[in-house]
Amino acid sequence: MSSPGQTLLLVTGVALGVTVFIFMSALIGGLATLLTQRTVGSIPHVTLEMRERDPRPAQLPGTLQTVVQKDLSRREQIAVWEPFVTVIERTPGVVGISPQIRGSAFVERGQAIAPVGVTGVSPGNLSVIADIRAAVVSGDAGLPVDGILIGETLADDLGVRVGQVLRLVSDRGRERSFRIGGIFSLGIASADRQAVYMNFRAARALFDLPTGVSRIEVKVAPVDDAPRIAETLRRATGLKVTAWTEENAQLFEALDAQARTGTIIKAFALITIVVGIASAMLLSIVRRRAEIGIMRAVGASKRLVTTVFVLEGTLIGACGAIGGALLAWAALAPFPPVSDVPGGGLPIDSGQGQFLLAVLLTTAAAALASIVPARRAASVDPVEAIGQ
Repeated sequence: MSSPGQTLLLVTGVALGVTVFIFMSALIGGLATLLTQRTVGSIPHVTLEMRERDPRPAQLPGTLQTVVQKDLSRREQIAVWEPFVTVIERTPGVVGISPQIRGSAFVERGQAIAPVGVTGVSPGNLSVIADIRAAVVSGDAGLPVDGILIGETLADDLGVRVGQVLRLVSDRGRERSFRIGGIFSLGIASADRQAVYMNFRAARALFDLPTGVSRIEVKVAPVDDAPRIAETLRRATGLKVTAWTEENAQLFEALDAQARTGTIIKAFALITIVVGIASAMLLSIVRRRAEIGIMRAVGASKRLVTTVFVLEGTLIGACGAIGGALLAWAALAPFPPVSDVPGGGLPIDSGQGQFLLAVLLTTAAAALASIVPARRAASVDPVEAIGQ
């Protein structure tokens, strides 16, 4: 460029565009990671259950068509579940397994009655799916046979605290009294108001389930592999297997829309860089027509002139891209990891900043942006240019 100040201003503009590109990549990627963590952090990634026996129409000779209705008096269960646990443990990607007994019940205390969902687990598997131990705000998570854990909201609604006794009436009509061993707060309204955890053996007696389990919940890593692992377990066990992605379609729609928005913003950042470089180089050609004419007059070919200007634009783009990447790195460094972001903080993941992609795209865009001005420079008539 004929003016160092103009060159510096153009490189600075490119650097700011690259900074925006990287910052948006880190922000959108971090937000997607945070939403996924918050969604799947306290839920199973894969769930195995017994296949339901749906009612089927039956046509008997000489009669009207009849329908065999589903037997609602029998609880769906995996009767022989231990072999399935062995199969699941051997599946690559599985990091946690929790056989559970689940059912509905009512908690009674005086005249107060509250519906709850009861989960029976072995004490060692309590925090395999949701980290209940870390969420306990009062008492402990020991889970003796006569003890239960309840949510903080439920405890407030019933006006109870650790050590008091509650009576549970299951949907099978069985009643039993339990002592509150701990109170937890997961920060999930439904869980804190309606979830009750108890010992595996106590749940068997309460729900009249002497041998089987209601379901087997599984944690996998990485969570994005859940659909693949679910399909593997479906073929290996023959059970009804559900990945968390099947029940969170709206989350994926939101993440997809968010990703498209980020792509549009990044595209506009690149367009701004292209337009800025192209316009600045066109202006430079107008100012340097005499110099270009002299180059052409002393024997410089059109290809040489084109190459000089393309290299100049590419160099500006590369310098600005590297400077912008360094600036973005410095700006993102103070932000904590996504898992440590406090409430209301920006979930920025510098690891998803796409630094290399930003530098490569910007350099390529700068090279493309300089082609038209370069060809225009090569077409300058040396006689007319020198005469001006």
